[in-house]
Parts: sequence; structure tokens; C-alpha cells
Amino acid sequence: MRFTAGQRVRIVACEDDPRAAGRTGRIVDEVAPGVLTGGRWTVHGVGLLVGPVLCHPHELRPA
Repeated sequence: MRFTAGQRVRIVACEDDPRAAGRTGRIVDEVAPGVLTGGRWTVHGVGLLVGPVLCHPHELRPA
């Protein structure tokens, strides 16, 4: 699934940080993720104690 920068998403699961599951955040990436991030999108604004997380596309849903 393709996302755009600033888009709100719901994290249904997160291999990077399981505490992010069930929360919403916004996509940071301006372009589709590549090899450097392992094809994962950067999601920010998940919570006060949870920093930006990297999530696979199948772990995200539009909010």
C-alpha cells in the first residue's frame, strides 16, 4: 500500500516497537521506502513515550 507524507495511519502491528500497535500516527517519508529502511514506512507522533517507528506496509491502515 502506498502512503503520502503527513497521512494519518493506524498501526495494527509493529515489529519495530510492539507498544505502537493500536495507536495512530503520521507518515514522515516523502518517497516510498527503500533498501535503507527495509521497505518500512516511518511513522511519527505515535505517543509521548514511543518515538518514531518503522512499520511494514501490511502493519498500517489509513486512519
